[in-house]
Amino acid sequence: MQNIKNIFAALVIAVAVLLTISTANAQKQKRQQIDAVAMGTSTQMGRVISVKLIINEYSTAEDRSALLQAFKERGSEGLTNAVSKMNSKGRISVTGTLGYDVNFIRNYPQPDGTTRIRFVTDRPITFGEAWSGTRSMDYSLSMGEIILSPDKKKSTGMIYPLSMLKLEKGNELGLETYQNPWKLVNIRISN
Repeated sequence: MQNIKNIFAALVIAVAVLLTISTANAQKQKRQQIDAVAMGTSTQMGRVISVKLIINEYSTAEDRSALLQAFKERGSEGLTNAVSKMNSKGRISVTGTLGYDVNFIRNYPQPDGTTRIRFVTDRPITFGEAWSGTRSMDYSLSMGEIILSPDKKKSTGMIYPLSMLKLEKGNELGLETYQNPWKLVNIRISN
């Protein structure tokens, strides 16, 4: 009789664990993939590449606060260090590359029905760039913003491949880029 009670208790615990796991998985965001065409601007005018952003999960408000604190304390270098220590939230790749992890991704729903997705990650530094110690080493972040419109034809965005954040006059946050931004068009989302 005691064995039957133990087996029954074990079954109840197993069912409770399975329900907890399935509820947690149901609450998790589904993986999203955003495909787009990036068009060069200014000196890259005429160049076109494909971009794929895979979002496994979004960053939390605590992640955002940690990045802001790191930036306040040590500027762009502190921000880069904080981003590099975060777990990957997704992956970005462009034509001809294997891609790299994206460590911070947030979505910001807007009152007009659009959604802004912003991402920041430490970019890969090439061997030649590190060897030469070029000025581009100061621009150690890649950033981007994708604006998803309810009218899919109006979705747009920008990618800033070599960039840094800085404080400008009046303590305004500014973006400085080493390379021209890329405009995103033909944005498609799949789950």
